[in-house]
Amino acid sequence: MSRGCITFLTDFGTTDPYAAAMKGVALSINPEVRLVDISHDVAPHDVAEAGYLLAWAYRYFPRGTVHAAVVDPGVGGERRILAAEVEGQVLMAPDNGLLSPVLAEARPARIISVTNAEYFHHPVSMTFHGRDVFAPVAAHLTLGVPLTALGREVSDLVQLEEGAAQVGPDAIEGRVIHVDHFGNLVTNISRRDLQAFAPGGEADLWVEIGDAEIAGVRRTYVEVGLGQLLALIGSSGLLEISANRRSAADTLGAGRRTIVRVSKR
Repeated sequence: MSRGCITFLTDFGTTDPYAAAMKGVALSINPEVRLVDISHDVAPHDVAEAGYLLAWAYRYFPRGTVHAAVVDPGVGGERRILAAEVEGQVLMAPDNGLLSPVLAEARPARIISVTNAEYFHHPVSMTFHGRDVFAPVAAHLTLGVPLTALGREVSDLVQLEEGAAQVGPDAIEGRVIHVDHFGNLVTNISRRDLQAFAPGGEADLWVEIGDAEIAGVRRTYVEVGLGQLLALIGSSGLLEISANRRSAADTLGAGRRTIVRVSKR
């Protein structure tokens, strides 16, 4: 039986050997561990995108899983490496706001600043903590090393600069946080935001993005004609701007950080 599971979320891409090196280190410590890629295609240095992808994915993994999220433009600097215990799982990330979307929804049992070099891969590169800190620490955790052995508990975390959507009396102001493989524009506006703003129903909402205005929030793509734009709540529980069997990103010329506004009709 495989012992434990580690997921990896990075901006390393798949052209270079960086992701493979992390996996090699983990397997050298725990040859029986299961390794799962959440994604290696986060936009370079895009901490906000990584945070929302981690928050979307981690909830589907079993207790005991260790998540290594390495989008780390401050690598080698004074930023800390965190290990947060959330709902029986451990989420490792730089202290740069990456954990903010998860911790906005789930209360951590504890958060540790990882400093115990006994569990690192040596020599430690100043530019590749993914290989030399995140991967080996994650592997040791799957072998039963207690979280408290890694360092001291902390609570003063860096918060994500791009925060949650702003829900006002007249509108919700949000932005695109991710463009998926199909060109769907995933926003930081949640179903909970829509329900708080319009308790009477989502069909009465008006969604604006760029020069486009979209009436209502639909349930499925096929509720509109081929190529037409629509807004709907995607599988992440977040508002998405889509186009039926087309790329909304290409149709609108929109991408990460594009402003989205929701109002009542």
